[in-house]
Amino acid sequence: MKIGIIGLPMVGKTTLFNLLTNSNLNTHSGKIKTTSAIGLIPDERIDYLSSLYNPKKTTYARIEFVDIPALVKGASKGEGSGNSFLNQVRNVDALIHVIRTFNNPAMPHVEGEINPLRDFETINDELLFSDLAVVEKRIENIKSNKKAMKHHSHELPVLEKCREILEKEGNIAQLKFTPEEESLVRGYAFFTQKPLIVVLNMDDQQLKDDNYPGKEEFENSMAEKEIPIVKVSAAIEAEINQLDEEDRLLFMEELGITEPGINKIARATYKRLGLISFFTVGKDEVRAWTVKKGVTAPKAARAIHTDIERGFIRAEVVAYDTLRKHGSMKACKEAGLVRLEGKDYIVQDGDIISFRFNV
Repeated sequence: MKIGIIGLPMVGKTTLFNLLTNSNLNTHSGKIKTTSAIGLIPDERIDYLSSLYNPKKTTYARIEFVDIPALVKGASKGEGSGNSFLNQVRNVDALIHVIRTFNNPAMPHVEGEINPLRDFETINDELLFSDLAVVEKRIENIKSNKKAMKHHSHELPVLEKCREILEKEGNIAQLKFTPEEESLVRGYAFFTQKPLIVVLNMDDQQLKDDNYPGKEEFENSMAEKEIPIVKVSAAIEAEINQLDEEDRLLFMEELGITEPGINKIARATYKRLGLISFFTVGKDEVRAWTVKKGVTAPKAARAIHTDIERGFIRAEVVAYDTLRKHGSMKACKEAGLVRLEGKDYIVQDGDIISFRFNV
């Protein structure tokens, strides 16, 4: 899973990237290329299972984050080299849009004042215009070439539908497609079809008070668009990360931070993408696996190895909460709480699974 991080200049985007991936990029470098790194997803369930099994290896779920150089108004037309950046990241699965609400006179906002809704619309417009340019170019290429018309004319109705909504400043995600149309559209990797999460980068007082300039207007707009908002203070969390655990917890309590921002972002990302985690446990390894919600047991097994899917016989399943309550797998088995499930079983978030297979 690959998540692109976008935003205007000086919004704290790279600071957030460093937090999510435990990286150390220069936050003021004015870089002109994308950077990617793997972020491990904190999960207290994995922590507990590791304490229970004391395995040789513990593996958390992973997300690849891509830090995209700052976009500016006109990026879709090449301003600030933004168009080339956009084209580099069309293959991401989702987008995190970092919007600044903190005020820092030493690092003034590029527009001179804090206005989260304006900033959202600026970047959203660039994504929309970039998609529109792709649609119009493809339509023109098909119509201007007889060979293309012969082989690809079936694309035109779908592309025209996309162009129509983009010209009305809507998103392609709002459209309904047949499975065949969906397959065709997916190949274009449109930005406005990707799941989007907004991360508000606040100062510590704003975070504590849950208040910032333009809050009501902004949150009403995001609610109307059904876009989730995650509120963090990247600078404060960067400071917290430098502390030992005892001081960290104390500092978080003073600031009213109930959990690290990466936890909130990971949870929002999983929900937005329709993802869940299941676990495999043992003395060698305790591991989290990420799959789509609604997946069957054999398809979940494929995440581990295709041979397990191919030779699937049964899945031995117990819910994490059940194991936590009873304290051991042995106790769960003695209580008859470990189930044998077949190929039609729908894997649930938090399932602990041992697959039986034969190849």
